[in-house]
Amino acid sequence: MANDAGNFASDPHSADPKKEIVVAYPYEHNISSFDYSSDDAEGDFPTQEERRTLRRVPDKIPWMVYTVAFIELVERFSFYGTIIAYTNFVQQPLPDGSRTGAGGADGQSGALNMGQRASTGITTFNSFWVYVIPLFGAYVADVHWGRFKTICIALAVAILGHIILVISAIPDIITHPKASLPTFIIGLVLMGLGTGSFKPNISPLIVEQVSNRRMSIKVLPSGERVIVDPTATQSRVYHYFYLFINFGAITGVLGMTYSEKYLGYWITFLLPTGLILLCPILLWFCRNRYVRTPPQGSVLGKAFRIFLFANKGRWSLNPLKTYRNLHDGTFWEVVKPSYLGPNRRPSWMTFDDQWVMRLLVALLLALCSLYNNFTSQAAVMNLGGIPNDLIPFLDPVIIMVLIPFCDLLVYPTLRKAKIRFTPIRKITIGFFMGSLAMVWAAVIQVYIYKTSICGNYASDVLPAELGGDGLEYCPPINLTVWAQTGAYVLIGISEIFASITSLEYAFSKAPVNMRSLVMAFAMLMSGIASAIGEGFSSLSTDPLLVWNYGSMAVLSFLGGVGFWFTFRKLDIEEDDLNMLPAGNINLTSASETQSMESTEMSDLERASAPRQGSKAT
Repeated sequence: MANDAGNFASDPHSADPKKEIVVAYPYEHNISSFDYSSDDAEGDFPTQEERRTLRRVPDKIPWMVYTVAFIELVERFSFYGTIIAYTNFVQQPLPDGSRTGAGGADGQSGALNMGQRASTGITTFNSFWVYVIPLFGAYVADVHWGRFKTICIALAVAILGHIILVISAIPDIITHPKASLPTFIIGLVLMGLGTGSFKPNISPLIVEQVSNRRMSIKVLPSGERVIVDPTATQSRVYHYFYLFINFGAITGVLGMTYSEKYLGYWITFLLPTGLILLCPILLWFCRNRYVRTPPQGSVLGKAFRIFLFANKGRWSLNPLKTYRNLHDGTFWEVVKPSYLGPNRRPSWMTFDDQWVMRLLVALLLALCSLYNNFTSQAAVMNLGGIPNDLIPFLDPVIIMVLIPFCDLLVYPTLRKAKIRFTPIRKITIGFFMGSLAMVWAAVIQVYIYKTSICGNYASDVLPAELGGDGLEYCPPINLTVWAQTGAYVLIGISEIFASITSLEYAFSKAPVNMRSLVMAFAMLMSGIASAIGEGFSSLSTDPLLVWNYGSMAVLSFLGGVGFWFTFRKLDIEEDDLNMLPAGNINLTSASETQSMESTEMSDLERASAPRQGSKAT
């Protein structure tokens, strides 16, 4: 199959390995780059009828994608394997006679003996830090360094943080808390700075290695004509990227929990450090084969100005009038350069209509991720019934099982049946799956309350009237573990449909020079959602657990309904949005924007025109 995208993105497979591959995107779907005059049907852009009737399949995934996924796996192993030890390291005392902090089979591991309040404060700060820093990492990537260079520098900072954490836990330091604590804090801050700058850039980088960014016709060996769809390819890449993330996280947590208990903290911090050192080595060997997007300047100011300009004249003291003005269907139309014309266009408006449309979709998606992440965070936080030491592992294990199942069975079956399972539909179903998970948990909790001898206080101490001494807890009921894990299966399905698809959608719809920023903003929304979820912690105790799960079920269901009715128009326009040019933006002057060729066509316009010189198969 001919690859017509070579004019705007070099193919990492065919490139000279000694030549750096750098991508500059004046238009991501630049029509002039594509050869529509080929006599061979394979490789042709599909017509509207073909897009409606032909089955869609993903393209082959370049091997460079797997190197980026491995880097993310290692980074997640190192991050989660390290932070899992923070709580006991700060809260618990150093075991008697120990110089490593290891508690052994029957003891409690610890080091600084600062208590629960200090431990909670430090871990809460770390969570806040790694949610906020991505905004900085995205900014320097989009404006100054580019994604690849930012990732390299971020890893260097994270490695430095890891090394300092190891120093804080070596035997001669850990036995002196006044020396160990400040060293630990410095390491924590540096590791968070590196990790936070790494995260918003790695997910755009992985999909940028897929060079073909337009639909094309392909004839299979069976003779079937199919559409090779870039969105299906991106979906597959992000699904397995998410699998690598979860595998790295769960192995890091399992391995370092064991290491903390039996080997001590300096080994626990050293093992992730040694593993993450593989990342810069792999990046160096692959540096000339990666597709790399150069920095394209700051667009935050222009995005903010667009929003203010769109609101101009729409606000009134009359709330009803304000609502009508904001929902009259012209909010985003009036900020398109084509609407204003060259004479009325402000000097800062140095972009085209396509860039405005991609900005709109990116902003809407980032905001909706607040509700999506809120449901997911609250659900996982509040689910009960499973032993505490299994909770961190159950969700990622289920996700790792379900991802190949969806990619190899569910999605191909739907494509063969010509059922369009678009991103908007996936996310909507993700909300409903989250709601079903909470309903499942509520039903199980009602059963627990009805069958427990303690009634609605099933997880409390055994009351005196039942022979309790104030120390003994209520005996557990006889309930199979499979009944309890059903909610986690539904949460896993919800996360696959909603969270993974959000990553995919953010990449494919956001402006090229805002992809890292959109990812960072989505991570910030995840942090806000987690904080809001903490507000429901007062319901996470007997006898309010049924109300807890019930309220989450209602919120998730309403979130799904609201999401669908808000974004259903984007679902109808899915193909049109995918075929939009990336948009052009000139950060220094308006002259280039005002002189744009009026004859430039999008893929959609070209596809609507009669195909010249192509053979029907």
